[in-house]
Amino acid sequence: MVAAREHGVEFEPPTGWRMRLRTHPLTRRFFSLVAELLPKGLYARALLIIITPIVVLEGVIAFAFMERHWQAVTRRLSEATARDIAAIVDMYDELPDKRNIQDLVELASKRLNLELQFLPAGELPPPGPKPLFTLLDRALSDEIRRHVNRPFWIDTVGEARYVDIRVKHDDAILRFIATRGQTYASNSHIFLLWMVGTSIILLTVAILFLRNQIRPILRLAEAADAFGKGRTIPEDFRPRGAREVRQAAEAFLEMRDRITTHVEQRTTMLAGVSHDLRTVLTRFKLELALLGDTPETRALSSDVNEMQHMLEDYLAFTKGDGGEEAKPTNLKELLLEIHAEAQIYGHNIELKLRKKRKDLVLPLKRQALKRAITNLVSNAARFGDQIVIRAATEGQWVRIEVDDNGPGIPPSERENVFRPFYRIDHARNVDEGNSGLGLAIARDIAKSHGGEIALGQSSMGGLRAIISLPL
Repeated sequence: MVAAREHGVEFEPPTGWRMRLRTHPLTRRFFSLVAELLPKGLYARALLIIITPIVVLEGVIAFAFMERHWQAVTRRLSEATARDIAAIVDMYDELPDKRNIQDLVELASKRLNLELQFLPAGELPPPGPKPLFTLLDRALSDEIRRHVNRPFWIDTVGEARYVDIRVKHDDAILRFIATRGQTYASNSHIFLLWMVGTSIILLTVAILFLRNQIRPILRLAEAADAFGKGRTIPEDFRPRGAREVRQAAEAFLEMRDRITTHVEQRTTMLAGVSHDLRTVLTRFKLELALLGDTPETRALSSDVNEMQHMLEDYLAFTKGDGGEEAKPTNLKELLLEIHAEAQIYGHNIELKLRKKRKDLVLPLKRQALKRAITNLVSNAARFGDQIVIRAATEGQWVRIEVDDNGPGIPPSERENVFRPFYRIDHARNVDEGNSGLGLAIARDIAKSHGGEIALGQSSMGGLRAIISLPL
């Protein structure tokens, strides 16, 4: 940022101030708080976009109405009432006989619609509580003060339908009771009711319309989520809604078809390659068996076996989940099966499951997930002699942990070991003696279920592998 100089004083351009304002901790905290308070869903945000302008517009209209129409009409009505009261007071002043006031009372009642009462002379009541909206009280007080040059007292909240006005005279207190309609625009509530009623109608229409527009988007999100987790897309799913949503749905279906076709073609090709290579390896084994048992043939046989294991790993990595469909699977039974088969490693392998009222059944690709967990267990058995398999639910996820007491993996290498064919030069060389694809295969299978796999520090000092799957 280049600073400028003016009259010997250095200052930064406005952009510098704006940048510092954006990066200020209080500003960031304010915007983060606003972001947390705002709705996260598209439906709620769309409603907010519609509701906010309506509320602002109606607020402006209501203010303009209150400021211009209602206030102007109220002042005119208050002025007319004040003039009538001033005329009655003047006529009372000019009466030769103050005891002959009945004609004045009848005139006020019949001609001016004012109920006139003469109270004994004295002091006016103390000021009463002011109304919540002081427009009527203020307007009427100003007009009476301007037209009636005498002390007065008004009550605009005592009676719901009437206004009590008292004027102090030398020998009496003139009490005027007027209807509220004479002193202020009493039909404002009709305007407010119309405004609120039309707002409710508009919001109802907007909510119903938005619900129909958001539903296809939600259906598309559910279909994409199911496809990403390897589950079957609902049969009744088809492009619906607005043109843009239909285009997105059609693009998703085309993408699904392309991916499905690609996987099927790759699986078919790999099946043929696997069959051909296994045939060659079988011939190698037969030829080595015919050559007899010699050091050379034993070495060649070991190489052939290693080649066969590497081929199986390559095919498993490339094949992925093999196009297996997700089916309801009892997770407890699957882990028990893996635990029983893992006893061949000859180590102390323990399975810990939280006791639940009923077994957890999830839509899983059973064989693929079994291969992923088995890869983790075999990797742990290769470097440790104590292994613990755990499974528990946390919120909307199920965690499957495999702990061992081996040398572990440095934190800086825990992400690299998921790369295919990657090896580390430490005490624990993942997949040592194999193809280096075990963890890569496990991560691909976890992601095909919509989950993830991560590595951490085991409570036994070794490595902890965690598979997280959505419920």
